[in-house]
Amino acid sequence: MFFMPMHAIVYILALLLILDLAAEYANYKKYFWFRRLTGKLFSQTLRIKELKRNHFTLSGAFYVLCGALLCCLFFPKNICIIALSIMIVSDACAAIIGKCFGTRKIRKQKSLEGCTAFFVSALVIMLLFNPIFNVRNVSIIACMVATIAELFEDKLKLDDNLSIPLLVGCILYFA
Repeated sequence: MFFMPMHAIVYILALLLILDLAAEYANYKKYFWFRRLTGKLFSQTLRIKELKRNHFTLSGAFYVLCGALLCCLFFPKNICIIALSIMIVSDACAAIIGKCFGTRKIRKQKSLEGCTAFFVSALVIMLLFNPIFNVRNVSIIACMVATIAELFEDKLKLDDNLSIPLLVGCILYFA
């Protein structure tokens, strides 16, 4: 993203979003050609609820692409890159650390260790991007809000792959 013009990124993300939506629908309808085409590539990465659906629901990939597209449309490139990096890296850190080392549950499937990993990794990302976007108190607030959004994802009724980059982007942009 850093080396491409923003309009090209928007077009690519919009195309990927449309293709993902078509793939989600084909998976839901259990189209034979789609299952055969993607079965060997993606069957190991899909969760049970994504393979055996009774009604149409969107996977996390759709929300990642949607969050990325909206960030590219509404925020400057430096904020967009930071917000998406936090969503990708910190969410993964929270999941890995939470599943491997999470012993103190604080909400449903969320652990103190996973939330701490999210927050610390988000701060590290902010520090790494310091030459592009000066780390200030608002950066710490953005990391805290993103961590809270991850923790209360079920209460927000909005997938964290969409809420986290938009919240971080808004805080950094309007501060």
